[in-house]
Amino acid sequence: MFCLRLRLWLQPASQVWAASRQNVHKLASLQKATMMPPRKLQGILYPFTDLEAYLDRSVDTTHFQLFHPSVEDMVQSEKLFSSSPSHKIDYYISAERMDHVPVLQQPEVCFIGRSNVGKSSLIRALFALTPEVEVRVSKTPGHTKKMNFFRVGKAFTVVDMPGYGHRAPKDFVDMVEPYLYTRKNLVRTFLLVDGSVGLQKADLIALEMCEDIKHPYVMLVTKIDKCGHGTLLTNLMNLQDVVKTQTSSCFPQPFLLSSLQFRGIHLLRCFICHLTGSIRLTNTCHT
Repeated sequence: MFCLRLRLWLQPASQVWAASRQNVHKLASLQKATMMPPRKLQGILYPFTDLEAYLDRSVDTTHFQLFHPSVEDMVQSEKLFSSSPSHKIDYYISAERMDHVPVLQQPEVCFIGRSNVGKSSLIRALFALTPEVEVRVSKTPGHTKKMNFFRVGKAFTVVDMPGYGHRAPKDFVDMVEPYLYTRKNLVRTFLLVDGSVGLQKADLIALEMCEDIKHPYVMLVTKIDKCGHGTLLTNLMNLQDVVKTQTSSCFPQPFLLSSLQFRGIHLLRCFICHLTGSIRLTNTCHT
C-alpha cells in the first residue's frame, strides 16, 4: 500500500523528470525507489524505523520522529533538487574569508563536521539528481579547504564548510566562526557526526561553539551503513542524551543518513526545503 501510494504521487511528473535523470544513483529518485520492497523503502525514507525493533519499549522515540513528512511532501522537495531551465542548480563560488562571501538574499543552510565525516559525500547525494553539479569528494580527510556555495535556483543556497579536526585549514576558526555569527540569511546549521564512531572530542567542541552562537542547528548522523545496529544505537542514544542535557539551540531530532545507500536523503531534502520556506508541508511537523 505504501509503495502504491508513492507511485500515484509520482505518476504525473514521471515524463517531465525522465530526461534529466540519466546516470544517477537508482535510489536518488523516489520514482525508482518505489521498485524496492515496501519494508526496505520505508527504511530508505525513514531510517529510524529500522532501529525501532531493537529498542526497549520503555524508550521514548518521540524525539526521533518529530519531522515526519508525507510522501507528497518528499515529492515536492525532490522537484526542487532537480535542475531545469527555469530552476538552475549550480556551484556558485568558494570563499576563504567573510569578505569573499557573496551577499545573497535567499535562505541559506550550511554543513559543518569533522574531517572525513562524509560531509561532501552527503551534499553530493543531495544533488544526485543534478549530476552536472560538481561536489568534490576525496578519500583524504580535510579535502574541503574553503566555504563552497551551491545555489538551488532562487529557492535557497547550500554551503559546504571546511572540516574541523585532522588536516583542517589553519585558519578554520577565523573562517567559520564569523560566518556562523554574522550570516543573516543562515536559517540552519547542520552539524555532522559519524554514526559508526559516535561523538568525538572535536564534535563536542563544535557543538559547544554552536551553543555559544545560539543559532538553531541540527545533528546529522552519517555513515549509518558502516556499523551494526547495536553500535549505531549505542552511539545514537549517547548523542541524544547530550542533545537533551547539554543543548538549548539544537533541534531534538537527529537525522540518520547513509550517502552510499541513500537512506535519509529524501527526508533531509524535505527538511531543508521546509526550513527555507520552499515548500508547505501537508503533515504537521515540529521544527
